Amino acid sequence: MDKRRIGNTGLGVTNICFGTSGLGNMPDTYGYEVDEGRARATLQAVFDGPVNFLDTSNNYGFGRSEARIGDAIRERGGLPDGFVLSTKIDRDMETGRLDADRVRQSLEESLERLGLDRVQLLHLHDPEHARDLGEITATGGAVEALFRLKEEGLADAVGLAMGRIDVMFPLLRANPFDAIISHNRYSLLNRAADEIFTHAHGRGIAVLNAAPYAGGVLAKGSAVMPRVTYQPAGEAELAPVRALEAVCAQNGIAPGPVALQFSLRDPRITSTIVGVSTPERVSQTLDWALRDIPAEVWEQLDDLGYSTEDPEANRDYRPG
Repeated sequence: MDKRRIGNTGLGVTNICFGTSGLGNMPDTYGYEVDEGRARATLQAVFDGPVNFLDTSNNYGFGRSEARIGDAIRERGGLPDGFVLSTKIDRDMETGRLDADRVRQSLEESLERLGLDRVQLLHLHDPEHARDLGEITATGGAVEALFRLKEEGLADAVGLAMGRIDVMFPLLRANPFDAIISHNRYSLLNRAADEIFTHAHGRGIAVLNAAPYAGGVLAKGSAVMPRVTYQPAGEAELAPVRALEAVCAQNGIAPGPVALQFSLRDPRITSTIVGVSTPERVSQTLDWALRDIPAEVWEQLDDLGYSTEDPEANRDYRPG
């Protein structure tokens, strides 16, 4: 697979990145369990395949995602050559603290779980959920501490990964991040991140678009997974999904490949982060990326419209 550069760094990544939040066993978010054996098999499928990009975080499954990735890395005798591992700095999950000291502590926790002495890509994660945005943005705060870790060689690149665009945009404008991650806000259902993607791309910042399936419903189907952006969905929330499904059915194609390629075909997006929790989903993702989708499908989907509202405005956020 071709590689694309992360900002102005020397990191080259594939246009697909596998996300590992589900591998940390997060039933409150996804509605299902993932045991260690399933997680291990999924990670080995990732490492054996052509994708060279894996994304995790300190707080996914309260550390279980990183711990399981670390076990898989040790089983292989180290991270495969040329592989790019991305993790995230998280707030203290009990107090909400996300100051400079917590930044370093969070990375130390991650490195211990992963069994590494550095990471390629390190993001500041979910500042909108921290106790005080001031201790993040102030002089000597979390943002400065993140860039200091890069200067010390503990990360090749640093980024900003979060949900709320209204909080994210000022942080992005004020700082020279190498990458951003936005989730659930640029998909067939929602385009809330459109402006920020254009801004970041124009500055040479890598755009990483996560959750192209709107939390899984566009991959598994509304009948199987009646949840949108990790939230139980009623008839009103599922109506746009079913309209998309109807267009796809009329053209003899599943919604999953269309949802994935919607992100892959956007020239602003460096890589699309796709969550996987089984080996079969790894191979399926690679297959869906290559499916032929007729031009008329895109035209019909464009006619359906989309939301630009925050899709998680009413979400009860739980990291487990």
